[in-house]
Amino acid sequence: MQRVFSGIQPSGEAHLGNYAGAIKNWVRLQDEYECIYCVVDLHAVTESFDPATLSQRTLDMAITLLAAGIDPERSILFVQSAVPEHAELTWYFNCVAPLGELERMTQFKDKAARNRQNLNVGLLDYPVLQAADILLYKAELVPVGEDQIQHLEFSREVARRFNKRYGDIFPEPRPLLTPGKRILGLDGQAKMSKSLGNTVSVLAGPEATWDKLRPAVTDERRVRRSDPGEPEDCNIFTIHKAFTPAETREELARGCRGATIGCIDCKRVLAEHIERELAPLRERYRALAANPERVREILATGAGRCRAIAREVMGEVREAMGFLA
Repeated sequence: MQRVFSGIQPSGEAHLGNYAGAIKNWVRLQDEYECIYCVVDLHAVTESFDPATLSQRTLDMAITLLAAGIDPERSILFVQSAVPEHAELTWYFNCVAPLGELERMTQFKDKAARNRQNLNVGLLDYPVLQAADILLYKAELVPVGEDQIQHLEFSREVARRFNKRYGDIFPEPRPLLTPGKRILGLDGQAKMSKSLGNTVSVLAGPEATWDKLRPAVTDERRVRRSDPGEPEDCNIFTIHKAFTPAETREELARGCRGATIGCIDCKRVLAEHIERELAPLRERYRALAANPERVREILATGAGRCRAIAREVMGEVREAMGFLA
């Protein structure tokens, strides 16, 4: 099978954007590909963070992935910093990566604007580490949303430049576009992000979920209940696509366009379907959280499998670059 690689930052509790935009798709991909999934804690330290909570947030994210359906018998799950070759390959790639393209990265500009007090090289170098994450395992496919295509194209460029200089070692990874439109935060403006406070945790119970959804922004056309709207322009309807069956969505769309259903009613239906899907995940999460040593064992096994792959690939890299054996 073709190899897939993807990673997620250790934000602790995953939110609906993480789940619908990445995790749910990761679970499905296990049926078709050889999958390697990673909690990318090295990426997490490029911005201000609390060292006292990093380890627990990393473990919590791993538990969430397992509770969502990542199966360590079918996929590899590990923590990025447990495989030092990620950092080593990043340095080698730094020596072929085009600086101009790094400076033009949209995500760098956004992060630099938010981190003026901590404008570090890691923010600029983030895509190089990302390229190393993918290419270290010679992954052929990377599940991404449309907003991440720029970073994946950079990884392809790094592979091309390295191969041209040192020999044909790395494949150029191709995108596996995530199905569905990107979910915005509850403000309907920005990407769903814990730092922006516009998220719903996948571990939130029904009351907490409803408290978050009830005031969420909907189609601005619908000032009053009697105003018709356009579901495709409403972020709540986009979230429906991740949780609500197609037949129900069609009914909601007709009701929205004909002003026969209000936004609050639409949100209640969404809350019900979120609860239906995520309640079993929360139960599995609680069971795994009660046995953290088992989770650590899964992560250690995954890291061991990845180190074996990484050692072999890095042997090729060092030989091609002429390092002393």
